[in-house]
Amino acid sequence: MSGPVLARRGFLSATAGLAAALTLAACGGDGGTTAAPSGSAAPSGSAAAQGWSFTDDRDKKLDLPKVPARVVAQVGSAAALWDFGVRPVGVFGPHKLKDGSRDPQVGNVDITQVQGLGNVWDEFNVEQYIALQPDLLVSNMYVKGTLWYVPEKSKDTIEQVAPTVGIMLTGKSATEVISRYEELAKSLGADMAGVPEAKARMEAATQELAQFKDLKVLMVSGGADAFWIVNPPEYPDIKHLTAAGLNVVTPEKVDEGGFFQTLSWENADEYEADVILYDTRTQALKPEEMMKKPTFAKLPAVKAGQLYPWSAETPFSYQGYATFLEELVANLKKAKPLG
Repeated sequence: MSGPVLARRGFLSATAGLAAALTLAACGGDGGTTAAPSGSAAPSGSAAAQGWSFTDDRDKKLDLPKVPARVVAQVGSAAALWDFGVRPVGVFGPHKLKDGSRDPQVGNVDITQVQGLGNVWDEFNVEQYIALQPDLLVSNMYVKGTLWYVPEKSKDTIEQVAPTVGIMLTGKSATEVISRYEELAKSLGADMAGVPEAKARMEAATQELAQFKDLKVLMVSGGADAFWIVNPPEYPDIKHLTAAGLNVVTPEKVDEGGFFQTLSWENADEYEADVILYDTRTQALKPEEMMKKPTFAKLPAVKAGQLYPWSAETPFSYQGYATFLEELVANLKKAKPLG
C-alpha cells in the first residue's frame, strides 16, 4: 500500500479507525454474539415465533424466522448494545489491554463473559466464530458497505456463517447513531433498563456545552510520524458537539476521504486553539509522548495546561455519551480563552 493509504489507515485505527476503513474493500462480516438483555433472557415464545426483521444502514433488510439470540459484535457495536441490555456472546476489535483489563473502546462489556475473536486490526478468528454458532454479527461502518474490523481476507467466509448488520457512523450525528442502536436493541428484545435516566443526563450535559462557545477547540490524534487534525462533519461525536455550540476547528485542507488533515509534527502549530482534545485510544500517542515533540509542546493550549482527553470511540449509547459529555464539560470549565 502506498503512503497516502497507509497514512489514512494509521489515523483511522489510531484515531477513529477511519483510515483503515478506507483501505478495506467492500462490506463483510457477520457475527454473532447474541443478545440476552440484561436481567432477562433472549426473546422466546410468541415474540420469537413472530420472526425478526431489521433494515440496516446498507439498506439491507434482514428477515429471520426468530429473534437472533447469539450475537457477535465489533467492540464499538458491542459496547452500545450492552448499555441497552443486549449481551453479545463474542466481540472483535480492541477489547483487552496488555494487562488483561478492558480496553476503553469496549465500554461496559464484561470481557470475561464473552469470547474474544480478535484484539487488533485484521485479526478475526473465523474458527472460533463458527464455533460460537452465531445468529447475527453487528458492526459499525465508516464507509458504507464496509463492516469495521471485519478483515477483507476472510469477510466472504464470515458472511456465510450468519447474517450481518451494519450501522453507519460517517456524516451522522451521535443522536442519530444512538437511535439506530436503540432500535436494533429493542428489536433484539433488550429491556432498556436505565436508558431514560441516561438519556436525561446526556441531554443535560449537552445543554451545558453552549457556555463554552468562546473557546476555540482543536481535536487531534498523534502518531509516531504524523499529527492528525480531525474534520468535525465526519464524526458523530464532534457533529454533536458543534451542534450544541462548541467551536471546533475545521482543517483547511482535508486528506482524501474527508476524515482529517495529516500534518508533520514540525507543523503541529498550523492551527490556533484555546483547548486541545486528544485521542485517548490505545493506538494513539499519550500526552507525555506528544510533549516530546517540540512544536507541540510550545502550543499555547499545551503550555496553559488546557489539554484534555477525547474519547474518540465513545459507545453509542445514552450511558456512554452521558459520561463522555459530563467529563468534557468538567474539563472545559477549567479552561479559558488564550487570545
